Formats: sequence, C-alpha cells, structure tokens
Amino acid sequence: MTTRTAHRARPTMHDVALAAGVSVKTVSRVVNGVDYVSAETLQVVNAAIDELGFRRNEFARQLRQGTTATIGLVIEDIGDPFYSVLIRAVEDVALARGYTLLAASSAESAERSRRLIESFTSRGVDGLIVVPASGTDVGLLRSEIETGCTMVFVDRPAPGLPADTVLVDNRGGAMQGAAHLIAHGHHRIAYFGDDAALFTAAERRDGFLDAFAAAGLDVDPALTIMTNPHPESSQDEVDRVLDAAEPPTAVMTGNNRWSVRALRTLRARGLSADMAFLGFDDFELGDLLTPGATVIAQDPAAMGRTAAELLLRRIEGLDDGPHQHIRLATSLIERGSGELPGPFATR
Repeated sequence: MTTRTAHRARPTMHDVALAAGVSVKTVSRVVNGVDYVSAETLQVVNAAIDELGFRRNEFARQLRQGTTATIGLVIEDIGDPFYSVLIRAVEDVALARGYTLLAASSAESAERSRRLIESFTSRGVDGLIVVPASGTDVGLLRSEIETGCTMVFVDRPAPGLPADTVLVDNRGGAMQGAAHLIAHGHHRIAYFGDDAALFTAAERRDGFLDAFAAAGLDVDPALTIMTNPHPESSQDEVDRVLDAAEPPTAVMTGNNRWSVRALRTLRARGLSADMAFLGFDDFELGDLLTPGATVIAQDPAAMGRTAAELLLRRIEGLDDGPHQHIRLATSLIERGSGELPGPFATR
C-alpha cells in the first residue's frame, strides 16, 4: 500500500487573521504597509505571521497592480560561458530593481524561440530581452510588441522593429584582430567562424576580410571556414586546413567554441608554440596557456547590464524617447599567441 506524504498548506491571510483575532483587511494593511494600524495590533499580527510562517503572495499582489515584476530572457545557450556572464549581469540589474528573471535557451531554433517567447508573454512578463535565433519570425516579435510587450534585442538585431538593441562592434573587432596578425608577418591566416547565416558570424568574417583588403592582400577562400563548431565535421575542416599543401601560419577564430577546438588541435599536433593564434571572445584559462591566448574580447556583462537597464527604463516609464541602438567596443588582449612572428615579419 502506498502512503502519500501530507504537505502542510501554505498559510494565508485568513489564517493569520484567525490567529491574531483580527479581520483579514487588518492583516492586509499590515502586510502591504498601507493605512494606519495601531502599534498593539501591529505587534499581534506580526507575531501571528512569525508563528505561522506566512509569506505575502507577491504574484497575486503584483497582478492586482497590473505588473508581475518579472522579465524574460531568451538567449542561444545558457551553457555558453559568454551567455552565462550576460545572464548574471541581467539578473543583477533586475534583482536590484525588484524584478525576477526568467531565462531559457533557444538552442538556435526559431520554433523553440517562438514557444519560449509566447510562454513568457502568456505568463505576463513585463518585458523581454531576446537574442533572436536564426530564422525567428519577425511578425511574431512585432505582434508581441504591438500588444504591449517591451523588448530589447541583444547581441543580434531584429531590423525594422521598434525596440532598443545592444550589439558589439563585431566587424571592427575582427578587423583589428586580423590586422594584428598581419602586422606580425602573417599573410596566410586560417579563419574558423560560425554559420554565416548568423549576424555575428557574418560581421566577424567581414571584418577579417576588411583587414586583408586594407593591407592589399588576397584571402585564400580555402582557409576561410564558416560552419557550426559543434559537429564532428568541424574537426575535419580544421584537419583539412592544417594538412593543406600550403598551410596557414596563423589561425583566427570567430568565437570561443571555435577557439577551444582549434587550440586543442594545435596542441595535439605540437603546433601551439609555432603557429600564431588569435580568437574572438575571451575564455576561461586562456591566459594560462603557453603561450597565452591573444583575443579580441567583448564584454558580455556590459551587454547584459545595458540591455537590462534599457528594458527596465522603458517598462517603468522613465524613457519614452527614440529607441537606442548601442554598439559596444571590443578590446585586443595580447598574451603571446597572436604575437608569434610570421614569415613576413619585419626583422
């Protein structure tokens, strides 16, 4: 015979009123801090609250006030170190302003992103911060905005929609990185970037190409690989490039996942001390490698804070001006791998 464990019901205002010998309205006044209550009544009600372990139902109170004090965040992958830092920054801003954060991963699926956005809005979130998945239905986003959901787009834009955006200077940062390798004598540079359908991937690839054009150099198309770094086939691409008859003298990557894959391969082949490396995105322990990994770093914490502050100002009616489109600068961090000299280095 199966026995079911009994769970004690959560105490209500009615329970507190019975224990204190007062009306439910009086308990509500104490809990919500409105209207006058005598010091004696206040003491009795608070004693009953402590004894019963009563907690105010914030959700019900907020619904009565027309707000849930909740915001949603839809990103590509919560497990990605870049996005985990961004999430924490959004959460810190939200909690400091009295909001709860709901976050979920789209896994770069337009359908999953749609379900998440509809789920969050159906729960009455006051606003959303969204990293648009590739193929996201712009009509859906527009419809949600038109029905009152405040949105901010981060990392990638949603062109044509009335919303703030917070991006990074992907193209300028990638151009600076490639120019850095070229300045150290590298003219054959392998570039490994994510799927070119992604906004950030395409911008970083274009920045890489810009550096070659500015230096008057030609890019070997066979050395420019644009594909998702997760599948095993991406390892085949790395091997193919490194095994070419005329291999590159430097490797540049378009995100931290590609960086980890490329650096592991270089180390396994005994090339990490000879082939220059530069990655877009910093990553944990990159400074402890030998040589340290030179990177173009973006600031996901600044992106998260900026997006959250923009969203909450809109939600709270503190900003009803034109929508802002902010691009945050990147920075070059030299640690040794990107400074290894190439065959065309000035001696």
